[in-house]
Amino acid sequence: MQDSVLLTTGLPIALAIIMFGLGLALTTQDFVRVARWPKAALLALACQLFILPAVCFGLVVLFDLPATLAVGMMLLAAAPGGTTANLFSFLAGGDVALNVTLTAINTVLAVVTIPVVVNLSALYFAGESSDLRLPPGEVIPIVAIVLVPIAIGMIVRSRFHDFAERMQRPVKIGSALVLALVVIAALVDQWDVFTENVLRLGSLSLILCTAMLAVGYYVPRLAKVSYRQSIASAMEVGVQNATLAITVALSLMQQFEVGVSPAIYGVMMFLPATVLAYVMSKRQQTETTPDVAATGS
Repeated sequence: MQDSVLLTTGLPIALAIIMFGLGLALTTQDFVRVARWPKAALLALACQLFILPAVCFGLVVLFDLPATLAVGMMLLAAAPGGTTANLFSFLAGGDVALNVTLTAINTVLAVVTIPVVVNLSALYFAGESSDLRLPPGEVIPIVAIVLVPIAIGMIVRSRFHDFAERMQRPVKIGSALVLALVVIAALVDQWDVFTENVLRLGSLSLILCTAMLAVGYYVPRLAKVSYRQSIASAMEVGVQNATLAITVALSLMQQFEVGVSPAIYGVMMFLPATVLAYVMSKRQQTETTPDVAATGS
C-alpha cells in the first residue's frame, strides 16, 4: 500500500475526534457505577475479551482466509465496542450508561489486547517472517490516539457541561465525515482487493456479528442480569469499533489488506444490529419488562 498523507494522518485525526466525543459523554460516575454493580460489566467484558476472539478465530479458519485478511479479522475482534454500539443500545432500549462505561474500559484494555492478538495471529497465519506484526513501540501511538482525547473530553465535560452537551452531536458528525472521506480514498486506491473479498468477508462478518449479539445478550440473561443491561451487553459485544481497527491497520501497520476485513465488517454489522434494535424496541412497546438495573442483579 502506497503511503498517503490522507490515510496516515486522516484516520488518526478522525479516530481522535471520535474518542474526544466519547469523552464528552463520560463522567467519573460511570466508572463508580461499574465498581458498585460489576456483574453486568464483568460478564460483557468476559464475552468480548475471550469468547469473541475464539469465535472469530474459528470462523477465520473455517472460511480459510488469506493471512492478511485473517489478521484483519482478528484485529477487529481485539478492538473494543464503539460509539455505534452506544447508538444501537439507545435505539433498542438498553442501558446506554453501561455501554459508555464498557466502551471506555475496553478502549483502555485494547492498548494491550490489540498488539497481543495481532502478533499472535500474524505468527499463526503468516509465520515467523511476517511483516504483519504490530511492534510493541506502536502501542504508544494507540495510547495517544485513544486515551488522550477521551481524557480531554472528560475534562471538558467536567468544567463546561453545557458546552460538552452541545458539542457531542457536531463532533460525531464531523468525525464521521472525515472518516468517510479517508475510507473512500483507501477503497479507491485498492478497489480490486476490496471487490475480490467482499462476498466472503461479508458473509463471515454477518455470522460473527449475529453470533456475538446473541452471546452478548444471552450470557448475561442466564446470569440474571437485567433486560436493559443485557441489551447493552449484546450491542457492546456484537458491534465492534471498526474505525480503531482500520486506523491500526492503515496508519500503524501500513497494511491496507489488513484493513479490508474491519472495513467490510464495519458496513455489514449494521444489518444484524439494526434488526436486533428494531425487535427489542418493539418488544418494549408491547410489554412491560422488569428492570432491576438499579440493583445490578
